[in-house]
Amino acid sequence: MGKFEIKTGSSGKTMFNLKAGNGQVILTSQSYESKDGCKNGIESVKKNSQDDARFDRKTAKDGSPFFTLTATNGQIIGKSEMYSSNDAMENGIASVKKNAPDADVVDNS
Repeated sequence: MGKFEIKTGSSGKTMFNLKAGNGQVILTSQSYESKDGCKNGIESVKKNSQDDARFDRKTAKDGSPFFTLTATNGQIIGKSEMYSSNDAMENGIASVKKNAPDADVVDNS
């Protein structure tokens, strides 16, 4: 089962990673000013991850595919790693859809 891990960065801001059951990071959030903002971001991922239209499939300058997850207001709430192929990216999206709704939240901040 996946989990959200909350942590505090060197800037003092809070962010989260969504990890798959194998521990691999499948989605990374932006930095939030407060822990409450971070927790709201997690709830947004849980909700929006079930709508395929919320995933924006993109290509980096070096040709690597990646995706972002957006809220209904268009704000990016998470970004994936760079993938080696479109198939690998689609597997990452499927993993977010599978893991996010029921993922536990672990606060390491």
